[in-house]
Amino acid sequence: MSQAVSYSIQDRVGVISVNSPPVNALSQPVREGILDAVRQAQRDDSEAIVLHCQGRTFIAGADITEFGKPPREPHLPTVLGALENSSKPVIAAIHGTALGGGFEVALACHYRCAIASAKVGLPEVKLGLLPGAGGTQRLPRIAGVKAALDIITSGNPVAAGKAHDMGLVNEIIEGDLLEGAIRYARELVESGAPLKRIRDIVIDPATIEPGFFEQARKRVNARARGQIAPDRIVSCLEAAVELPIDQALERERELFRELVTSPESAAMRHIFFAERQAAKIKGLPKNTPEREIGKAAIIGGGTMGGGIAMCFANAGIPVTLLEISDGALDRGMKIIRKNYGITVKRGKLGEDDVKRRMGLIAGTTDYAEIADADIVIEAVFENLELKKEIFAKLDATCKPEAILATNTSYQDVDAIAAATSRPEDVLGTHFFSPANVMRLLEVVRGEKTADDALATVMKLGKRIGKVCALSGVCYGFIGNRMLGGYGREAQLLLLEGCTPQQVDSTLERFGMAMGPVAMGDLAGLDVGYKARQSRGTAGDDPRPYAVSTRLVESGRHGQKTGAGFYRYDSETRKRIPDPEVEAMIREEAEKFGIERREIDADEIIARCLYPLVNEGAKILKEGIAQRASDIDVVYVFGYAFPAAKGGPMCYADQVGLKEVYERICGFQEQHGGKNWAPAELLRELAESGGSFAEWDRGRV
Repeated sequence: MSQAVSYSIQDRVGVISVNSPPVNALSQPVREGILDAVRQAQRDDSEAIVLHCQGRTFIAGADITEFGKPPREPHLPTVLGALENSSKPVIAAIHGTALGGGFEVALACHYRCAIASAKVGLPEVKLGLLPGAGGTQRLPRIAGVKAALDIITSGNPVAAGKAHDMGLVNEIIEGDLLEGAIRYARELVESGAPLKRIRDIVIDPATIEPGFFEQARKRVNARARGQIAPDRIVSCLEAAVELPIDQALERERELFRELVTSPESAAMRHIFFAERQAAKIKGLPKNTPEREIGKAAIIGGGTMGGGIAMCFANAGIPVTLLEISDGALDRGMKIIRKNYGITVKRGKLGEDDVKRRMGLIAGTTDYAEIADADIVIEAVFENLELKKEIFAKLDATCKPEAILATNTSYQDVDAIAAATSRPEDVLGTHFFSPANVMRLLEVVRGEKTADDALATVMKLGKRIGKVCALSGVCYGFIGNRMLGGYGREAQLLLLEGCTPQQVDSTLERFGMAMGPVAMGDLAGLDVGYKARQSRGTAGDDPRPYAVSTRLVESGRHGQKTGAGFYRYDSETRKRIPDPEVEAMIREEAEKFGIERREIDADEIIARCLYPLVNEGAKILKEGIAQRASDIDVVYVFGYAFPAAKGGPMCYADQVGLKEVYERICGFQEQHGGKNWAPAELLRELAESGGSFAEWDRGRV
């Protein structure tokens, strides 16, 4: 028997105990150990079998280190068959999480018991996959097709109490799980309980309303954003209704194999690993000490500052919000209460939860009241001189070794740090709006930022629910610096022949949550207008900004004024194409002597996305980003780049860097050199046949 699994008999109950830290993943030794133990239990004098896991969780899922490698026997369906066909009742004893293959193991057992804090689920869709070991067949048989559809296509876990109500868990155990599971097993034996094999349940097709699967496909495809797994999950559930179990299981395996080899799943698995890799700082010693963070303070109570304060309160960390006046402070606190109220209305929080979190947020107008904060995050508007002034005050007020962070989208963190006598304590924390919702946090390392300050904030980011990516100092850091070319080309495409809706719909079909033109309207066209004025870039090539400048100067700032590139319905905010804007675009094109033409979707995608790739390659070469995969993390979690494409650098790898490079060279020849000058690293990789993934691994 495998060392990861042990077997013993307690009170005439065979106990299979899995001990494979940290999460008892279904590695080959675990699969082999469970299979051997089940076979041994068939030959001994045990009367029932309990499958139990040591450590902090039940089997939490597949072994991610086996992803992409040839499967090793015994395969999971073989193990599940042994559990299901046992001549003695098998009871899964669940604590922590039983996810993916772990929940499929539990579903193959005859009974399931769990402690109240446990969760079960099938999250494979989040990796572009579907449950491939019977999950799409057993779950609808026990929970019903509709419930199974919701669980599998969302990928979200189900709490033990709800799972019990749905029939997924038979018994909630209080006290010691193993003792309770053995006791429950004895009760089943003594009562003569049958061997409940889920596979024996037949779903009556008459219970499925006509058109159910057709409507399900429409729903999942409408929100798929380039993912194909949700559609295939519907096909598996359809097979669960229409086919005998063995044929349905084979259909599931067939579709699983299709997804495993798909570029969409490869991209989503890339992001899964990239998210974990981004938290690691190259060159930072593993024993780097971390500073204690027990209390936080936020400077600025606007939308961003209030959202950041909510992040800390949500994590149970007391936070003080500082504003310049009582009126401003009151407005900030009202925004926070309103945001929590929205969450309550959506059923995601209770009133008691809101009261507890609001109790962790204090307000003040006096810097002296934040003197004992362990971290202070400045979140005022983007004015470098104002930020430097605030940091000078913080330097004089805050206790030694307090971390002083600026929430800036593009300002020079080193210049801000220079306003203090302790630049080693200063760094950037670029939250994304709304800060209490968006998961990305760009952590910006200044030239003199201390290692322990950096390590502390990276860990703190995870604590407050963020996905952290490290950036060096440059204008716009990783994400916003790259975004310039994306927006520039979208605007130029309008002048060259596209309508706003053509550009947006093409990028949205690609998988972007919102097209670049509509995104500009949402953010506010006046924001970019003011930034160009402050940076003195209004005198640069005026073509990319010509239409947006004209819109702003005519009072059309985007959604907030009811009109920008589109008009907006006052109640639904639905965007409506505007012939006046299209006429304005044609007038600007004529002014610049641009001959308009038909532009296909392929060119729109390349023109908008390849600047991201090209600038990303420059950022890598300069050392602003640690890895190409970190750039992908920034774009998937901060800019809604479709996970099914893996981020811009992963997407470029899938297209092929040689093709991307040659296309950029073609655009350079067609449109001029400055904007389309190929990045040196991109050229090197294209010519050597390399990829960004290989560059990350140090192979090129």
